[in-house]
Amino acid sequence: MTLTGHNFIGKTPSAKGTTTFHAINPATGEPLQPAFHEATPDEVDAAVQKAAAAFQVYRKKSGVEKALFLEAIADEMMALEDLGQRYCAESGLPEGRFQGERGRTVGQLRLFAQLLREGSWVNARIDPALPDRQPLPRPDIRSMERPLGPVGIFGASNFPLAFSVAGGDTVSALAAGCTVVAKAHPAHPGTCELVATTILAAAEKTGMPDGVFCMVHGTSTTVGMGIVQHPLIKAVGFTGSFRGGKALFDAAAQRPEPIPVYAEMGSTNPVFVLPGALRQNGGDIAKGLAASVTLGVGQFCTNPGLTIVEKSTEGSAFMDILSENITTATAGVMLTEGIHQAYERGIDSLAQQPGVRATAKGKKSGAVNRAEANLLTVDAAIFLTNKRLEEEVFGPSTLAIQTGGHDELMAVAQSLSGHLTATVFGTPDDLEQHRDLIDLLSQKAGRLIINGYPTGVEVCHAMVHGGPFPATTDSRSTSVGPAAITRFTRPVSYQNFPQNLLPDELKDNNPLNIWRIWDGERGK
Repeated sequence: MTLTGHNFIGKTPSAKGTTTFHAINPATGEPLQPAFHEATPDEVDAAVQKAAAAFQVYRKKSGVEKALFLEAIADEMMALEDLGQRYCAESGLPEGRFQGERGRTVGQLRLFAQLLREGSWVNARIDPALPDRQPLPRPDIRSMERPLGPVGIFGASNFPLAFSVAGGDTVSALAAGCTVVAKAHPAHPGTCELVATTILAAAEKTGMPDGVFCMVHGTSTTVGMGIVQHPLIKAVGFTGSFRGGKALFDAAAQRPEPIPVYAEMGSTNPVFVLPGALRQNGGDIAKGLAASVTLGVGQFCTNPGLTIVEKSTEGSAFMDILSENITTATAGVMLTEGIHQAYERGIDSLAQQPGVRATAKGKKSGAVNRAEANLLTVDAAIFLTNKRLEEEVFGPSTLAIQTGGHDELMAVAQSLSGHLTATVFGTPDDLEQHRDLIDLLSQKAGRLIINGYPTGVEVCHAMVHGGPFPATTDSRSTSVGPAAITRFTRPVSYQNFPQNLLPDELKDNNPLNIWRIWDGERGK
């Protein structure tokens, strides 16, 4: 289909702004057509106003109706023939990555549809009246989750589908019953427009109100802040940099009506390699770690940016093999020139920190926007004195922290701030002897991994993609998996309601046949 470069105020295309920009092919540096129109303040307001009006209709849609909507989006996305070509042109990512990411995006749409069809996610609780209770009777009280209202969703640079216009934040908001105003990512605006058309087509086919989904473009912070600061927006979902996420969080907190911002802001995802594992299969772990560091040119929020390993004969052998595999890694295309420049600055800054040693560098490339893999090393004693060494460098690199024994390893773990993941490689004896480490890491990360690599986030019911600050602004939730739905809901109690006024989820006869808690007992 032909791209227009327009914003979408519901199903109405709009291009009132005179400021335009182009997507850039990161592999060649060439601009891509067409020009995209940055949304004006009036267009942002119109989008939010329309989303607010649509919410009054959409919030009343049944779980089955919303499930049909999400499934229709998945069908439309699979049928869109031009999506892969534009995705690859705007991101520099290969066709295989597109196929995998589209499959993940469609899969999570269908997973949320299953959640809605089953219906128990609303956490229905019923405490029936006890009129004869002494000394005071108990009224009939029932509660369930209800949608917040229109929400603002910000697409991520590194996942043009799975964390973008129809990604996890959008699907969880729509599943909750919220309407969405999406801020397209300027690195892949054409991909965003194509995906937006699938959502709008699905909305039309399933009878959803005009305004259930809106999308605006912009390279400036004005557009994003216009969404966050709009008084009708009730929550925000964001995936990106710490600076961007914290700015949105602060702006939302300073509103006359503060709203939640669920910002996933990156992580250095520490990997601990214990002594027994080094002796038993240190070489294989080092090879796998190098592959994890360089996967997707390191452009994952779960990239293993810190590696903690002991100073020993086995530790030295591990470092040698890790260095060898980093050295042979091929330079890859980064998502944007800006991301590439930030990576180069980050590596230079890290290498200039006192005590940090540049240990290995990947193969160079003369082509534009290619990033070389990097391995740097520092002693634990120095790491413990410099918090800058824990900061994320977004790209294919890891900082190896060499420890002198268990006490120093624990000191490193204790010093860590919040992360999305924490990984431990160890034999059964290692793990038994390091229970204190594992217990400590459970306070530092949202997902703990034993003998695996953090890159790769399964979309499933038990997944937690989140973590203590600064990995996210709210560690009580996840941005991946069905549990993400409750970020965009709030509990509401209904006291002494007649049956005909109650939502179906709370009626005595349980017409939806969902699991509920009745007088403290879970059942149907």
